[in-house]
Amino acid sequence: MKETGIKPPHFSLASLGLTDVHAYWNASPEWLEQQTIALGQGIRTSTGALAIRTGTFTGRSPKDKFTVKDAITENTVWWNQFNIPFEPARVEPLYNKMIAYLNGKDCYVRDVFACADPRYRLAVRIITEYPWSNLFAYNMFLRPGAVELVNFHAEWTILCVPGFKADPTIDGTRQPNFSILDFTRKLILIGGSAYTGEIKKGVFTALNFILPAQKNVFAMHCSANKGPAGDTAIFFGLSGTGKTTLSADPNRQLIGDDEHGWTPDNTIFNFEGGCYAKTIDLSAEKEPDIFNAIRSGALLENVGFEPNSNEVNYADSAITENTRVSYPIHHIANVAVPSLGTNPRNLFFLTCDAYGVLPPISQLTPGQAAYHFISGYTARVAGTELGVTEPTMTFSTCFGAPFMPLHPAAYARMLMDKMKTTGVKVWLVNTGWSGGPYGTGKRMSLRHTRALITAALEGKLNQVEFTSHPIFRMQVPLSCPGVPAEILDPRSTWPNARAYDERATFLAAAFNKNFQQFAAGADDEIRAGAPIMS
Repeated sequence: MKETGIKPPHFSLASLGLTDVHAYWNASPEWLEQQTIALGQGIRTSTGALAIRTGTFTGRSPKDKFTVKDAITENTVWWNQFNIPFEPARVEPLYNKMIAYLNGKDCYVRDVFACADPRYRLAVRIITEYPWSNLFAYNMFLRPGAVELVNFHAEWTILCVPGFKADPTIDGTRQPNFSILDFTRKLILIGGSAYTGEIKKGVFTALNFILPAQKNVFAMHCSANKGPAGDTAIFFGLSGTGKTTLSADPNRQLIGDDEHGWTPDNTIFNFEGGCYAKTIDLSAEKEPDIFNAIRSGALLENVGFEPNSNEVNYADSAITENTRVSYPIHHIANVAVPSLGTNPRNLFFLTCDAYGVLPPISQLTPGQAAYHFISGYTARVAGTELGVTEPTMTFSTCFGAPFMPLHPAAYARMLMDKMKTTGVKVWLVNTGWSGGPYGTGKRMSLRHTRALITAALEGKLNQVEFTSHPIFRMQVPLSCPGVPAEILDPRSTWPNARAYDERATFLAAAFNKNFQQFAAGADDEIRAGAPIMS
């Protein structure tokens, strides 16, 4: 065995069973890029970024994500179609097979931290089969300094081995690819899929169990930024709803684009040290911060190119709609250092409404906010999950059901408590369709969505008149600076008002049907936040 690079002298991979590998520890991003290119696994683009392809899997595979069901998780995890139990006895044999597969090969080791608030920091060791997977880990997590690396003591270990495929009949998986979380061993096993998002979301899922249950920290699938006055804004939403895009505001410092904690003393902290942004149809005009972040050190996934060149064609969806880029957060010019915020004042639920029913922006009461948070209505947009090719309605509790191990009520109670103790205003923002459903209407203008959010952040919506939506009952502004008044009322944008009413009634019925599974655990205030049916 050979181990090179910056590593803690007290630790050897032999303790994990890796006795016949050449392990490259904490290599520089430049070296990892060169290694990827030398192995024929990627190319350098015209902007200096590295571009790779993740193979068969270009998105997460939620049906192949498992949690080991043992003494820690048996009575605490909310077992469902996302939190799928895995037998404890099957972990060790599968782990040993992955180790045997890696022995005799090169591997890449990355020591990182999660959680920017040092009071809650988690030390994670990530061992990858491919150098570009290791670059992704460098980009996405908090990067220890040289002294911290030498003294690093990992709490969790991740094995990311895309070339290893499980045998479902023997190993207990559904198919050859898998992602398995083991809270007793503090271990994450990823095999059969090279999609880098499995690494990121594995750590996120672990934190969503650990922080609320053990630290009284509200774990959130959200982005966050803070304004010149120090006020923090929080943006909830599933992939494709605009968390990354809308939090990258040149007039506000970015705290983080996807995963945060909200502490008992009202500090907002980023779990990560980088961003993982969708790039389909990316342009310098629409999203300059993200566009300019794609330079040396950034990792592009599954993008297409202009003919006979290394210039990226961001409109090319031939491989997937879920084209992505990861980059360290400092690739964004205006970031908070460290990635912390206080004084939360505005909280946005971003929903991609494929039916064109919900208003572009509306204000929610605490009961309505809790109802919509538990509901987590949006559309799965093309490419973010395997097999999704066009927007489809979904209800994802807490705007992140695949990553939430606890019962939704646990997270909802924490949100309600935060709302009541801080007075934060909660806004529902539709980044989906207007003037009709998908296929008939048009996607909301990013320019108008930005203007609506800016008006809320600057308090300008406090000075306008509101009206109540007749079915969903949220408060809808009648005017907003920089936004045509006619688009604020979704019903008026439809060619046929009766068709809008029918679709709105259909959507309200879907909300109420979905909420039935949570109603018993909700109080009267939350239940009163439901839409009304005539």
